[in-house]
Amino acid sequence: MQLTKAEAAGKIMVALDYPTTDAAAALVQALRGIPCWLKVGMQLYYAAGPSFVAQLKEQGYAVFLDLKLHDIPNTVKGASEVITRLGVDLFNVHAAGGVRMMEAALEGVDRARAGSAGGAPPQVIGVTQLTSTSRETLNEEIGIAGTVEDCVVRYAQLAHRAGLSGVVASPLEVQAVKTACGRAFRTVTPGIRPAGAEAGDQSRIMTPQQALACGTDYMVIGRPITGAPDPREALQSIIEELV
Repeated sequence: MQLTKAEAAGKIMVALDYPTTDAAAALVQALRGIPCWLKVGMQLYYAAGPSFVAQLKEQGYAVFLDLKLHDIPNTVKGASEVITRLGVDLFNVHAAGGVRMMEAALEGVDRARAGSAGGAPPQVIGVTQLTSTSRETLNEEIGIAGTVEDCVVRYAQLAHRAGLSGVVASPLEVQAVKTACGRAFRTVTPGIRPAGAEAGDQSRIMTPQQALACGTDYMVIGRPITGAPDPREALQSIIEELV
C-alpha cells in the first residue's frame, strides 16, 4: 500500500532526547507543520516535567510518553492514572513486570477516565527487550535463556493477554510478534537507522523502509533526526523514503 506523506509522517515518532526544555522546544519548532509523533523519554521528562508534555498536546502533537513503568501493580496503577490525566496518546510499561502489573496499568487508565469529559484513552504498550540487548546480554547478564526473538515474542504474548495495545520491540521481531499476537497488535520499533547512519548503541536495527516492509506500525527515530545539521530536512528525507 502506497503511503501519503502525511501517513508516512504519522508512522514516525521523533525522540526528543534532550536534557533541557529549550533544546527540545527548538527541535519542535524546527519540525512545525510535519504531522509526526513526538516521544518524550526519561531524560526530557525528568528535566521538563509534565508541563512540557501539556505544551506539546496544546500544539496538537500526538505524544508517546516513554517512561517504561516497572514496579508493583499498585504503584504502576497509580502512575498510569496520573499519566492518563496528562492527555498523552501512548505510554509504556515493562512486560517483564508480568500480566498482573500490565493489567494494573489499564486499571489506572480506567480510573483516570472515570467521570472525565471523554476523549480517546491512551494506548498502553509493553516493552519487550531493549534494542541494545544482544543474545549474549540476554543469556549471560539478564539470565534469560534462548534467543532474543523468543523472549520478545513471549513478552508480547503476555502483553496481549493483559489487554495491552501492543509492544515496543526491535524491527527484527515485528513479523514474529504479529504472527503470535495478530496483525492488529501494534508494534513500536526503535532501532531505526536510515541507510548510512551510525548504529550507535543499538544492536538490532533496520532502515525505515525495511521496517515498514516488515509491517511495523510506528518507528521511533532519534539521533538521525535530532543530531542532523538540519533536523527538518532529515525528517523529510525519511518521509520521502517511505512514500
